[in-house]
Amino acid sequence: MIVLGIDPGTAALGYGIVEAKSGRVRMVDAGTLVTKPDASLPKRLLAIHGLLDELIALHRPDILAVERLFFSRNAQTAFAVGQARGVVLLAAAQAEVPVREATPNEVKVAVTGYGAADKEQVGRMVAVCLGLKEPPRPDDTADALAIAIWAANAERPGAEALRSSVLDRASVNPMTTNTGAGNSYERAVREAIAREKAAQGPKRS
Repeated sequence: MIVLGIDPGTAALGYGIVEAKSGRVRMVDAGTLVTKPDASLPKRLLAIHGLLDELIALHRPDILAVERLFFSRNAQTAFAVGQARGVVLLAAAQAEVPVREATPNEVKVAVTGYGAADKEQVGRMVAVCLGLKEPPRPDDTADALAIAIWAANAERPGAEALRSSVLDRASVNPMTTNTGAGNSYERAVREAIAREKAAQGPKRS
């Protein structure tokens, strides 16, 4: 299964393509589209649409995963994300690619095990999950790969609850923590988190 993950934005849009096969996830392609600062909004959106068309035609993803729109203290940022998301959803619909959506916290929990993880932690764990030597740069690329990893994991058998398109999914079907052995992906994430904690050493009181 090929998953195209998108971290939406009009100034910078991250993308990450991963392949999920036999319980493993590997990176296929990734990067960030940075639009020209002096470009008008319509031209920026056109550039985003053109990139999406190229990525979909080149990689033929089975699903497209994008960050769900959420409330932000910065209204300008929220509007920019919403405008970019609209173009992403349009491109997916035109190519008839199914869309999966997740909140930032859901993605962080899936990749790091911690819903309040910072950008650096997300980047490190994305590198661990994909077997990369270094965290992807810039952060937009790492975030897009994290979204793709989330979607690939959510598509596994038994994870139907993660595929809901309800805007406020928590009020309909609250997420539960799986304390069992889990699949190979989940075990790899837990082991990587344990290694991260061990490397940091004991906390000082």
